[in-house]
Amino acid sequence: MAAKKTAANRYYSGPPSDHFDGTLFFNPGGQPPGRFTDLLKWRLSGGRSKWPAADPGSFQQAAPVRRVEGSALRVTMVGHSSLLIQTAGLNILTDPVWSQRTSPFSFLGPRRVSPPGIAFVHLPPIDLVLVSHNHYDHLDLATLKRLKAKHDPLVLTPLGNDVLIDGAVPGMRLSAHDWGDRVDTHDGVAIHVEPVHHWSARGTRDRCMALWAGFVIETPGGKIYFAGDTGFHDGANYRLMAEKHGGFRFAILPIGAYEPRWFMAPQHQNPEEAVQGMKLCNAAHAAGCHWGTFQLTDEPIEEPVRKLAQALDDQGIPQERFRALRPGEVWDVPEMEHG
Repeated sequence: MAAKKTAANRYYSGPPSDHFDGTLFFNPGGQPPGRFTDLLKWRLSGGRSKWPAADPGSFQQAAPVRRVEGSALRVTMVGHSSLLIQTAGLNILTDPVWSQRTSPFSFLGPRRVSPPGIAFVHLPPIDLVLVSHNHYDHLDLATLKRLKAKHDPLVLTPLGNDVLIDGAVPGMRLSAHDWGDRVDTHDGVAIHVEPVHHWSARGTRDRCMALWAGFVIETPGGKIYFAGDTGFHDGANYRLMAEKHGGFRFAILPIGAYEPRWFMAPQHQNPEEAVQGMKLCNAAHAAGCHWGTFQLTDEPIEEPVRKLAQALDDQGIPQERFRALRPGEVWDVPEMEHG
């Protein structure tokens, strides 16, 4: 059932909490999103790098197997923050976007420079979709409509986003949750909805009316952390994840869309911060996402890869532990080491 809504908040109505003031959501102890004047200052600064119209470094499209059973874990990059996670017989998509643009318009807005790493028709049966928040590069209603028609998956999302999805995709199976909620989805698999430092909006009049979140996927083969979209926030949420979950077999962490720092730092971490986050949350392996597919900010297209490699070297972490995945790249993630 979709969440209640009011005149003050079109997506959600509920009691105040440490991250909801009764009308809007916020980051506890954190920074609010930049003001419109800050956005104009950035847009007029002239610091935007030129990206290629098509990325020559992209991988070929992958053809996933139907299922990956047991404790094996296979991850395939689709692009940006869209990944296919296969483990325990389940097929899970994160923030699926197959559209050409991340925008309210089909003819305007950031355009993908590489095709999806999996052709939509080659997707295996999708059981579960995790939608972290309602920005257009993470919540793509056109893709959700296609998934509903072809796969009818269950969609897990933070509070308020269910109203938005339900209005555009009637009949979609939706489950909306607050930070700290646990959802038992299948035998031996649970999803935890966790805090990240971000914000939400689909337009100019709905800022912070729907919640944003990351997810922890608890499986028989270990825990997987999908951080969604987040600023580093002095590592507070990474420390919380380590304290609550102990550690992770695998983490999917954003490494792109971070320049200029004066404007982007509260909402998007950079590669150096992502490496710190990997260490703080005790992740054995990590994949870098949120880079190289849509030009959202100023940095050159390949800079996140270079800066990630340098940060790993600086911290003495083997390069194979944290990979900046490209569309179509497949990673069979090693088992957790015990002892």
